[in-house]
Amino acid sequence: SCEIEQWDSDDPVSRSELLKKVAGIQGLYCLLTEKIDKEVLDAAGPSLKVVSTMSVGYDHLSLDELKKTGIRVGFTPDVLTEAVAELTVALLLATSRRLIEAVDEARSGGWGTWKPLWMCGSGLTGSTVGVLGLGRIGEAIINRLKPFGIKKILYNDIVPRHELAAKISAEFVPLLELAKQSDVLLVCCALTPDTHGICNKQLFSNMRSNAVFINTSRGAVVNQEDLYQALVTKQIAAAGLDVTVPEPLPTDHPLFKLKNCVILPHIASATVETRNAMAALAANNLLSGLKGDPMPKEVPLS
Repeated sequence: SCEIEQWDSDDPVSRSELLKKVAGIQGLYCLLTEKIDKEVLDAAGPSLKVVSTMSVGYDHLSLDELKKTGIRVGFTPDVLTEAVAELTVALLLATSRRLIEAVDEARSGGWGTWKPLWMCGSGLTGSTVGVLGLGRIGEAIINRLKPFGIKKILYNDIVPRHELAAKISAEFVPLLELAKQSDVLLVCCALTPDTHGICNKQLFSNMRSNAVFINTSRGAVVNQEDLYQALVTKQIAAAGLDVTVPEPLPTDHPLFKLKNCVILPHIASATVETRNAMAALAANNLLSGLKGDPMPKEVPLS
């Protein structure tokens, strides 16, 4: 049995409250809204043995500090793959076919007589799809896009993923070649020092003028100022973002003013089934760690 101290609100716990409540705990169940760094670990003290985050990403955790103190870390991959893939396809279609813009036109009275090229977007049939960061989610997205009749699949990653690429008939290419050839560029990579700001002016300037850029990974992999310029100057056709920096993105941010940019409030895993599965996995990681057993999903820190 465990004694549980719970922050019973949908809003994130305040930093001061978090620092106060972690004193003397043995296990910490957190969300991606909490920065678990040296300050938190010092406040918790030597009793802390396990940190379990209800997220697949763990860039909000100071892994070096956790490793130093021998604290084990659980996370929740796999269970959100299908939900994120579904949302990515939905965001791609909404962006490429200008659905949000079309809804606004219908609501505001912009829907007039039929015109041959009014509200025309880009289709997926015969397109080349590029994936930056080929993993479980990238594979799941491609499997959903294949019935649309896409012609070619390209990818870039830290190293070639031969086995996975063979399963989905994807070809490894250098990053800038990925940009040059892709009609659709899907960003699915983890946020690391190597990927921070990897989608920048150089990448966008190599993309096609009809290309659609989609990011459902982490906001910080994109230089948002460079993306804004690429959209304003029509270097690329459109962008769809489920993640931004910061989150939430201020309502007066320039990206919100662009008709060719669709922004969602980080909802890729937002199905009831997925969030319940994430919560259960995070709890099981925590309990297993406290008992000294193997976690169902543990971040390797060695």
